[in-house]
Amino acid sequence: MSIPSFGPLVSIGTPLKTAATRVLLLGSGELGKEVVIELMRLGIEVIACDRYADAPAMQVAHRAHVIDMLDRTALRQLIERERPHLIVPEIEAIATQELQALEAEGWTVIPTAEAARLTMDREGIRRVAAEELGLPTARYRFADDFAAFKEACDATGFPCVVKPVMSSSGKGQSTVRSPDDLAKAWDYSQTAGRTGAGRVIVEEFIRFESEITLLTVRAVNGTCFCDPVGHRQVGGDYVESWQPHPMSVAQLARSREIARVITDRLGGRGIFGVELFLLGDDQVLFSEVSPRPHDTGMVTMATQPWPQFALHARAILGLPIRDIARHSAGASVAVRAAAACVNPVLDGVAAVFDEPGVDLRVFGKPEARPNRRMAVVLATGATGEAALHKAKAAAARLSVKEA
Repeated sequence: MSIPSFGPLVSIGTPLKTAATRVLLLGSGELGKEVVIELMRLGIEVIACDRYADAPAMQVAHRAHVIDMLDRTALRQLIERERPHLIVPEIEAIATQELQALEAEGWTVIPTAEAARLTMDREGIRRVAAEELGLPTARYRFADDFAAFKEACDATGFPCVVKPVMSSSGKGQSTVRSPDDLAKAWDYSQTAGRTGAGRVIVEEFIRFESEITLLTVRAVNGTCFCDPVGHRQVGGDYVESWQPHPMSVAQLARSREIARVITDRLGGRGIFGVELFLLGDDQVLFSEVSPRPHDTGMVTMATQPWPQFALHARAILGLPIRDIARHSAGASVAVRAAAACVNPVLDGVAAVFDEPGVDLRVFGKPEARPNRRMAVVLATGATGEAALHKAKAAAARLSVKEA
């Protein structure tokens, strides 16, 4: 079987025709939905895949498939059937060993199969960042069982943060404030992660001044950066973000240096969400990196002519990106479900648009569960703070209900 080759895009065929450029998206959430839309604007044929039917990106793709993406055989069979020019992971929970095998055979994985493997596993990326590259990070230890977990917390000191090494969006993460919290935190780490029970990372609790996402784009003509995105997380999960985040010249330079080092190590093309802690005296610590659009970066749909999704689409297609513009300050606020719904309805939509400079993106998730993100409110303003005030007020008017 011939494997579709892919170089920098110089011509674009027609979707569903033999000359089409085909992209397979592995993971079809709200971020993937926006990537699909941007790829379709460029005439790309898109196939969306996820572990459940009617996921957001599936609703706008040319075709969709439901498989267990951790199943190596199922993943390979899908790729050989669809023969995509580009394989684009949108989530961490994928059989990355199979992606590495496929890449070795000549398939193109975005940004690379190794990047997908390293960033699926917090241990992999942390060891690369701290031990291989020498980037500044919080102190950390790993643990495989409760006894080792207790020892790691004692060594790190209280409070400390525990996270499953294979999870995202705050799933299974908690803060251990005293020895009394150990059992509860361990149990939560073993039941709430994306891939079930397993190894955890215990991190020093960083008393940071603020935390940012530096959206870093590796394109065919080099690396460029969006303005820094400030964000607030609860339990490791994004709640709200704003752009630009105020930083000193030294902090911005150091942040870009760290982002360039880690993304150069991961390689490939596309956008990377590099999470950083800002401390006093212009100190910057590396936290995490995602080799794909970032949830905090949804704010760029309000602030940039080319939001992060458009930048990602262009970069992975091998198109040059000469500069990244921002036309206004803005903010985003996640809209979450309070309870489970099998036929969810977003109520209060008209009230959102009463306020000038406010917009809304509805994800279209087929079911809701407590605290699941169902939409995002976007706003612009004279400053990020002013935009955030508008976005929060608008989000408060919305609720997710059963139909």
